[in-house]
Amino acid sequence: MLFADLNYPSINQQKDAVILLPLGAIEQHGPHMAVATDTDIVTYIARQAEAALPDQVLLCPTLPFGSSHHHLSFGGTISLSPELYTQVITDLVGSFLKNGFRKIVLLNGHGGNITPVKQALAVLSRDYDRALQPNIALVTYWELGGKPFAGEPPMESPALSHACEYETSMMLHLFPEKVRMNKAQRAARPESNGYIPWEDDEAYRGVTLFKQTAFISSNGSSGEPQLATAEKGEHLVGKAVEALVQFLGEFREWGFLGGF
Repeated sequence: MLFADLNYPSINQQKDAVILLPLGAIEQHGPHMAVATDTDIVTYIARQAEAALPDQVLLCPTLPFGSSHHHLSFGGTISLSPELYTQVITDLVGSFLKNGFRKIVLLNGHGGNITPVKQALAVLSRDYDRALQPNIALVTYWELGGKPFAGEPPMESPALSHACEYETSMMLHLFPEKVRMNKAQRAARPESNGYIPWEDDEAYRGVTLFKQTAFISSNGSSGEPQLATAEKGEHLVGKAVEALVQFLGEFREWGFLGGF
């Protein structure tokens, strides 16, 4: 079911459905891809999941703007600050809760959204757990997808990052007209120091040091976008949809988690 296509009496009859709100971004994706990449991919995955579970999922319009201030130096980016993004998510989810929905999935398609959304979840838990007992989940599609997004063949680089082999492959599969492969190349990045992962080239060791993208990438991309193919993208999208459909089906059956 598509939230935006229904009138309010129809929406009010679907309180047992899972609200699915995709979270995208409009931001630079290197010199080779459209700035709507994150929004395009997460919207497609969400629509495929809704099509597989039409009576169980109430799909909301994608929130196209994300928390992307770290990309502003390159241009082509429309961003909400982390503080404001946390408030936006808190207000949007609060509106679902006040309208009677108790099972809400925030389907994320942009890495910069993760921290402010987790902060929003902390606020929502504080404000609503005892009174309403909702289940509100942040689901980042490539993390849910697991090994296919972490170096498993046919992928040749170790993990999804930004405007990388993975995202470029998915866009080649879904929206090839938005990709310019003749401009896809590995960016120059800082030398490895063994502790800080510059997007995909070091395993996470518990050390976080946040930098604006312009300080860690010469062209705004990361990973190995030149290795992308549409065939790899078809594989990745299929795995992402499969994992999401399975999760949504199970999530709908969860009771309130916690409480004694």
